[in-house]
Amino acid sequence: MHSRGTDDSALLEPRDRRRRLARTRPAHRPPARPSPGEDLAALRAGLGRNAGEVPAMWRFYTCPVDDQLAQRGQWSVEQRAEHAALALYGLHQQSKSISMHHPKVPLGKALHRLRTSERFSAQAVDARVNAAATSTRPAALLMRLRGLVDQLRVINQPVDYDGLMRLVQDWHYEDRRRSARRRWAVEYQVWAQQDDARANGAASNDGAPTPS
Repeated sequence: MHSRGTDDSALLEPRDRRRRLARTRPAHRPPARPSPGEDLAALRAGLGRNAGEVPAMWRFYTCPVDDQLAQRGQWSVEQRAEHAALALYGLHQQSKSISMHHPKVPLGKALHRLRTSERFSAQAVDARVNAAATSTRPAALLMRLRGLVDQLRVINQPVDYDGLMRLVQDWHYEDRRRSARRRWAVEYQVWAQQDDARANGAASNDGAPTPS
């Protein structure tokens, strides 16, 4: 009766067996984290697209999922507003070393700074802002905002993107859209009035006699 050959690995202690396996199988390397440029490119891919249509953006969504809508393949207004804000931020932040999101700079204030930047004519900025503010559909608003955000990017002017997300969300409802439009107008006009007052004050001081 012949004895069967024995596999050497069967005689190894468990610890020795683990060491041999570690030497023979390839080391596992987790996938590299996408670079910031790739993250922003993923966000920009959402421009002009509906929420959920760009898989690369899914990991950036934070809004709660409405189970009933999800079962019907639909997205909530909040999710759609978040998608739009993320996509606009991806456009705004492209090639920038400083953050283009600033929680204390509402959209109206940022757009007034665009108006006074002298990079674009005040009349042209007024016309663009008016076209955006008088739009009645979220899709039209987003199309106008895309052009304005592109100009804000040129002058390195940040915006509060949490506030912008709320603006887009409000634009889906007629009563909230009217309220958001008034708030936007106040932001834009108040900062214009303050800047005019400062300019007039500076002019008055320039013309005042110097005390002897």
